[in-house]
Amino acid sequence: MLGLVENHSLPRTAAFFDLDKTVIAKSSTLTFSKSFYQGGLINRRAVLRTAYIQFVFLVGGADHDQMERMRQYLSALCKGWNVAQVKELVAETLHDLIDPIIYDEAASLIEEHHAAGRDVVIVSTSGAEVVEPIGEMLGADRVVATRMVVGDDGCFTGEVEYYAYGPTKAEAVRELAESEGYDLSRCYAYSDSATDVPMLEAVGNPYAVNPDRALRREASARDWPILVFNRPVRLKQRLPEFKMPPRPTLMAAAAVGAAVATAGLVWYASRRRQTNRAGRFVQF
Repeated sequence: MLGLVENHSLPRTAAFFDLDKTVIAKSSTLTFSKSFYQGGLINRRAVLRTAYIQFVFLVGGADHDQMERMRQYLSALCKGWNVAQVKELVAETLHDLIDPIIYDEAASLIEEHHAAGRDVVIVSTSGAEVVEPIGEMLGADRVVATRMVVGDDGCFTGEVEYYAYGPTKAEAVRELAESEGYDLSRCYAYSDSATDVPMLEAVGNPYAVNPDRALRREASARDWPILVFNRPVRLKQRLPEFKMPPRPTLMAAAAVGAAVATAGLVWYASRRRQTNRAGRFVQF
């Protein structure tokens, strides 16, 4: 358990969490492919293709060129999707699809940070339509997510307005620190991917969670703690009395990109992911 509670005479602090493979065991966006199929947004062929991407995401192996091709494919795929329908489909299946794949260890950390008086911020490349409700489920105070352009007809245009990826995540963290008064030297950050090194560098307490090979190497070189999360569990099954505090989900950064751009980053990050995991869950 966390041993220290925030001294409220000091500047505020926060814990920044990547989402996919850090808080939940899969890609948040790709997990909803069956729901999108049942809602008529994609066809069976697209379901099979996203299932393959999910597999690659879990075991690693895609290179940068494959990521670029897949990002273009998925951006074109979601063009014309009605945003209201996407949000409705996510809301209808959120608990069935996401609740079972939340890491018990991550949920415990979120509880501990809140108990210590820190804000919890989800910083994800996944689309806002997916990340915002997940953040609300987890009790996050703020959410930074990718957003895509929405046309006057209420549908995605297929263009990305802002991509919450790599250095952009670090910029969002610094902007939040300035607007919310966070002392970054006392803040925490958690991620599984080497693409999030800029975000991890931005805080005084970085943690590598289920790290890919490149992040494991970086964490070892910098003496960053390495955590292994491997116990997905439904929130209600963790503890009989478990209840996340009702905290409003706010957008913390400027409008950021789209659900489709998410899968692109997932594809890119997946090429470095390895099944060889080491380390242990560290409590502080």
